[in-house]
Amino acid sequence: MTVVSEEEFLNKLLEVIIKLAIIANSQSYRFKNKWDQYLKPLNDKPQNIRQIKLDKNKFIKDIDYRIKVLKNVEQAFVDGFYSIKSLLETLYSSYFNDDSKLFKKNYSINDQLILKYYVAREILGNLVQYNLMEHETVPLKYNIMARNYLLIKLQGQSDSEILETMKKLQIKDITLEKINKIMEEIEKDGIVIKLKKGNNYFYELNMELKLSNKGEKYYNKTLYPLIEWPTQIWRSFYNIRELNVSIEENVPHSDFLNKVLSRTATQGFSAAHYVIKNLIKYYEEVKEET
Repeated sequence: MTVVSEEEFLNKLLEVIIKLAIIANSQSYRFKNKWDQYLKPLNDKPQNIRQIKLDKNKFIKDIDYRIKVLKNVEQAFVDGFYSIKSLLETLYSSYFNDDSKLFKKNYSINDQLILKYYVAREILGNLVQYNLMEHETVPLKYNIMARNYLLIKLQGQSDSEILETMKKLQIKDITLEKINKIMEEIEKDGIVIKLKKGNNYFYELNMELKLSNKGEKYYNKTLYPLIEWPTQIWRSFYNIRELNVSIEENVPHSDFLNKVLSRTATQGFSAAHYVIKNLIKYYEEVKEET
């Protein structure tokens, strides 16, 4: 690991903030633009990522300004998390409703069924950490298939194996009985086949989560940019690995700083938010001492 001086670290931090500002500002515009084109009738005020404004020279020289910018970054990180949640809430509470004209007008009955599972797999299946932190927005049956679809498709899964997978998300009151009850609903939708093997039920895939040609074309033109957005923002905005460095021992509170920066090796909201939050604490402490 690269060992850096206090000045070198500050310059690295500035580079990261510049990168985050560019991502926040561009992705915020992209998200709102696509939302307004398609989902605005259902929710005209989705959560969006605030802009990060930055004066580079002031960031280096003025510790008060540096703290202010870091606080703005922390809030922008939280905005990103809730942007994903607002997208899922709007889709599963409004768009996929039985009385949603926008949904029913544009997809066949079979595509309507598939799309609810497909979207959950694309977002929750890719964002395990988000799913761990927030798993109540999407109905459980779609979440179960999001987490287990690939294994069910490849080799089938027993009810106990599905239960163990869902327990990792720390879902309250999840039981084998509840898993089998929900899997019966999924079987009625035609997605899986239930078999009896010993004392357990075993589930195999009956229908792939694939839209019709017409449905896929319409999806790619409309929903796709919004559905891929959470994965893109998670992998870019919550990635600050450039700060995975070691601070020279003569830097004040270098042990604390090195402990904080070690989290940058991990990508995702939790690690990135933790680092920025503690960098705020670090510079507030430095300010107090000087």
